[in-house]
Amino acid sequence: MENAVDKLIEKIKEKNNPTVIGLDPRYDFIPNCIKNKYSQSLEDVAKAILEFNKELIDATCDIIPAVKPQIAFYEMFGIPGMKAFEETCKYAKSKNMIVIADMKRGDIGTTAEAYSNASIGKTKIGDIEQSIFDVEFVTVNPYLGTDGVKPFVEDCKKYGKGIFVLVKTSNKSSGELQNIVAEDGEKIYEKVAHLVNEWGKDVIGKYGYSSISSVVGATYPEELQNLRKIMPASYFLIPGYGAQGGKAEDIALGFDKNGLRTELLMHQEV
Repeated sequence: MENAVDKLIEKIKEKNNPTVIGLDPRYDFIPNCIKNKYSQSLEDVAKAILEFNKELIDATCDIIPAVKPQIAFYEMFGIPGMKAFEETCKYAKSKNMIVIADMKRGDIGTTAEAYSNASIGKTKIGDIEQSIFDVEFVTVNPYLGTDGVKPFVEDCKKYGKGIFVLVKTSNKSSGELQNIVAEDGEKIYEKVAHLVNEWGKDVIGKYGYSSISSVVGATYPEELQNLRKIMPASYFLIPGYGAQGGKAEDIALGFDKNGLRTELLMHQEV
């Protein structure tokens, strides 16, 4: 079974481009040439979002290897919005793009299993198992500990999928918790990094990287450089470039000599 990060790396090498486009639907930002076709009902708003998403995918699929739809921007439009999310994922996959579902799931026990089943695993109904969203990657919040991540890790192993674990996030207040220093002198985000290494040791692909990967913000270059040393086998999804303040020289700290180890997130708010 092909490793998820191997698939991602091969797409990056094919396109010669380590960026991912974020699809975060903002109705007010959709061009009038699309909005004017529809009413302002939830159903029609979802149709407008999907139409614009498809146009973005069509315009970028030959140069960008992956998309990252943020599920909250679809959930806010109810069931029609979730349908638009599902159809966006399917359409991107039909254009041979890798889909990273930005869900930031974090819970324990059977709830974590259910979240994983819906995104990267399979749902069993009687004797039949079926994929639901069937994306290649999903983002996961690890701050409930191993209980909240283990079901995703198991599905990564079983189905050849991957996760991006929140290690050091790009937002301004992330340090309130992530930079707390423990009794042994390590910061909390460093402890999470060590856990990511442990979770990912059995799903390392042919390029030397694990399908249990990490989210590390471009807005904290010193932490990014530190985490690259701690997690040499972890692929990085790096948000925060541009509007949030991350610079090209900051992001360069995450790459290796072949331009790998990092997937740069470029947001397109629609």
